Amino acid sequence: MAKNRMVTATTAERDGHGPAELLWFNAGLLALILLSAFVVIHSTHACRALYAQLQVLESSQWYLHEDYGRLLLEQSTWASHRRVEKVAHADLGMQAPELAQLKVVPQ
Repeated sequence: MAKNRMVTATTAERDGHGPAELLWFNAGLLALILLSAFVVIHSTHACRALYAQLQVLESSQWYLHEDYGRLLLEQSTWASHRRVEKVAHADLGMQAPELAQLKVVPQ
């Protein structure tokens, strides 16, 4: 069973590693830790920016759905049979033909 031991300058010298190698090793680890921290900061910032954009788009979608519903209601109001008949009669002077005026066209 291997014992866990802390690497220090004296144990590194006994194992054949000089203090310069240990210094470079520690500097490399420090650089990797800093790089990892910056990557976490960048990804957190990107996530927050994307979430804010998502909220803006969802708000826009809600307003568009509301507008679409209002337009559908307006279309059904303008296209109702009663209104079309009223406009045809009042504004255009149109009227339904009498039965004597109807003609059947043979095929």
